[in-house]
Amino acid sequence: MGHLKSWKFILPLLMLTAFLAGAMSSQITLPPARAASDADYEKMRLFTEVLAEVQSKYVEEKSLDDLIDEALKGMLNGLDPHSAYLTQAEFKELQDDTKGSFSGVGIEITPKDGALTVVSPIEGTPADLAGVKAGDQIMKIDGQLTKNMTLTEAIKAIRGERGTSVTLSLMREGESQLLDIAIVRDVIPIHSVRFNLLEEGYGYVRIISFQENTTRDLIKALETLQDQPAPLKGLVLDLRNDPGGLLQEAVRVADQFLNEGIIVSTVGRSPGQKMVFRASSTQTAAGNYPIVCLVNNGSASASEIVAGALQDHKRAIIMGTTTFGKGSVQTILPLSDKGALKLTTARFYTPSGRSIQAEGIKPDMIVPLELPSEQLDPAGEIREKDIRGAMPSQSAKPSENSGSAGKLQYPLEKLALDNQLQRALDQLKVWSTYFDSYLPALAPASTDAL
Repeated sequence: MGHLKSWKFILPLLMLTAFLAGAMSSQITLPPARAASDADYEKMRLFTEVLAEVQSKYVEEKSLDDLIDEALKGMLNGLDPHSAYLTQAEFKELQDDTKGSFSGVGIEITPKDGALTVVSPIEGTPADLAGVKAGDQIMKIDGQLTKNMTLTEAIKAIRGERGTSVTLSLMREGESQLLDIAIVRDVIPIHSVRFNLLEEGYGYVRIISFQENTTRDLIKALETLQDQPAPLKGLVLDLRNDPGGLLQEAVRVADQFLNEGIIVSTVGRSPGQKMVFRASSTQTAAGNYPIVCLVNNGSASASEIVAGALQDHKRAIIMGTTTFGKGSVQTILPLSDKGALKLTTARFYTPSGRSIQAEGIKPDMIVPLELPSEQLDPAGEIREKDIRGAMPSQSAKPSENSGSAGKLQYPLEKLALDNQLQRALDQLKVWSTYFDSYLPALAPASTDAL
């Protein structure tokens, strides 16, 4: 089985997500290469001709290695927003990123309408603390215009050694001029799972991203919450602003809440990309209590896999706003130069056969976030469908806690400012009173289409 990864750049912290899976090697079965035609050879000759002309006549001297690297990047960037050619250094960064430790400022960025745009700052990172907000457009990095920068170039400019500073010039809706925000870089270990008690008997688990140890940390969180003196009567699973991560971790996380049935399936051009991931009754860590899953436009890729599986199997009420809509799978293919291709090779589908690509997961209960007036208006939400070059939808297939009870209480001041979380807690209180009578409706979703 190939190791699939849906990957998005997240800064300090680069991550990812998206997207987002498995080990850094791949055993994908690809179709045999077809014989090159005369027209193909003509195009190859044209490429070498252009390469020679640029190398000999361009106003500045360029090495052959640099030119070929840029040509490869241009070819991959032209496919879709998530495919890329990774140099040896970039490939190493990707390998390091999935281990949950990054050096940078702490933002997830994506190209939108020709501008590098912040999808979301990562909670508790330097960018978050400095006031960077979702929807901000990065117009300059240390005074250098970003207009013609690739995503990789922007990431390289923003990342850097701990203790050094970078200034981001941001265009923000409602502001008449650029905002210059200086941010001190840091090495930030991201705890992908955090958990609390909202009230006695009602638990809260937040998954920030899907990394190598996310499932392990989730199981510890559930065990701690379920081991409190008062029985757990309901759980809020918070996937808001979770940009994704490792596909394998998304499957394992969903498996902690499901006893049987399909979690996600993938379909690509090659037979090796047609896979179905199923739940196992031996893996379930969560108890038999109601769950409300919170999502928003910052929930992408792996988090959409989890939300889609819980929704289709009626294991949770999905609440919030429509998710990002990244329904594609990237495969990491190591190359002979010790770099790699990050290549979009498949779409993924929820248990009922829905494609998430450019559509997202639509909540069962729409609850917009009511922001204080001084915060960014969410009208400028960014989703996969807004990114230039994004693949169209294809509707049908052809923790950070000590563990002590005293420190488990969710901060009341934060709860008072979060209307979505308040609504989720209220829904759990109502639902828990008749949850047992709802159990027959929790049968697995139909999977005939798969």
